[in-house]
Amino acid sequence: MKKNQSRRSFLRKAGLGAAALTASPQIMTSSQGQKLSLHRSYNQNSYSVNDQINLALIGSGIQGIYDTMAALEVQGVKLVAACDLYTGRLDRAKELWGDQIYVTRDYREILNLKEVDAVIIATPDHWHKKITIEAMKAGKAVYCEKPMVQNFDEGHEIIQVQKETGMICQIGSQGMSSLGNEKAKLLYEAGAIGDLVMLDMYNDRYSAEGAWQYPIPPDANSKTVDFDTFLGNAPKVPYEDKRFFRWRNYQDYGTGVAGDLFVHAFSSLNYIISSDGPNRAISSGGLRYWKDGRDVPDVTITLYDYPETKSHPAFNAAFRINFIAGSGGGGGFKMIGTEGSMEVGSNSVTLVRSKLSMIPGNYSMVAYPEATQEKIKQEYQSKTVENRKSELKLGETIWEAPSDYKGSHYDHFYTFFQSIRGKSTIIQDPAFGLRAAGAALLANESYYNGAPVKWDPKNMKLL
Repeated sequence: MKKNQSRRSFLRKAGLGAAALTASPQIMTSSQGQKLSLHRSYNQNSYSVNDQINLALIGSGIQGIYDTMAALEVQGVKLVAACDLYTGRLDRAKELWGDQIYVTRDYREILNLKEVDAVIIATPDHWHKKITIEAMKAGKAVYCEKPMVQNFDEGHEIIQVQKETGMICQIGSQGMSSLGNEKAKLLYEAGAIGDLVMLDMYNDRYSAEGAWQYPIPPDANSKTVDFDTFLGNAPKVPYEDKRFFRWRNYQDYGTGVAGDLFVHAFSSLNYIISSDGPNRAISSGGLRYWKDGRDVPDVTITLYDYPETKSHPAFNAAFRINFIAGSGGGGGFKMIGTEGSMEVGSNSVTLVRSKLSMIPGNYSMVAYPEATQEKIKQEYQSKTVENRKSELKLGETIWEAPSDYKGSHYDHFYTFFQSIRGKSTIIQDPAFGLRAAGAALLANESYYNGAPVKWDPKNMKLL
């Protein structure tokens, strides 16, 4: 009775409507499914100069620039300063945002500017903790790029400082605030896919750029790059262009594919199902192609165990990254349950509802006489109490964002700035950020140690 009520409730909440039903366990084709729209409204206010939020960028590299572009689309936000350790990026910042912005190679000068209200921290991973803490202590709201930390033991100090200072601190997995995540959460909580059994996440890349072989500018040298500051608390080594401009390839400064890509998926998954994260991981992989001096794998497969909680059953998650995918590029994030699946993207959700057949077919009946087969069929049919034909719409339903949707990156910054103004609440605070980063870092821990690892998702500690 409870399941019947749950399914009827799901149909009403999900807006599937009364469509033709089928008894077949086969899924309907896309042409037979429904396409519905996703919507979001924004508070579009006009702000005076005195009411605007003055923003500064610390780390004006690729992601820092894309972050700032998205942030400045939000009304009432102005970029006033930028920091980077390579002078060419400071020149680029002025090209993009005007000669009037303050530029420096010392982030501490940014934190000392009284007019700065908020900072984007888009530095290499090994600088995230230090600058985030110093920024909050300096009275700045913080948008820190993912992963929040490079190591497991760094996150709790960020959480503590945020509580002590009361400053807004949002972690920057930009897909977190997307329409896709929001709709997927509603569908999951309404029982759209039944009980979650597995998550399948993959990211295939087939380009040098996708494998972090970023171009190195011709004027890069020890004078235009403050390499010693870049090293920070990492081991001291002589100046090397690749280590600065392709830092993701090195364990000393980054977190590999897990910290760059897994963390996005964990952010979305934990949000959609209201979870603290996995409690076990085992990882395999290797450096198969991009042998350019990097010490992180370019192919990784990691399996995660999620324990049973109030919001989800025990289930498994498979994460796969391939930086030399000769089959071409692409990616996916699919939640698979007992009654269907959801493919979740920033701009869309594809829900497939299916019917599990419990009645044996010809394959398993072939060894019995026809009279026996008929008796078996009748027995199974008499025990089938629930007639799902009358309760479920089977097949595919797609929710898509409209063409003028501003995008998940805009949404994440919109939430951040609305929180600074006291009109919203961030959805990826430091505790959430550590749970996502911690889960991702389990892959590295298992890979380099060659053994499964255990994690306490509630207390966010390695066991």
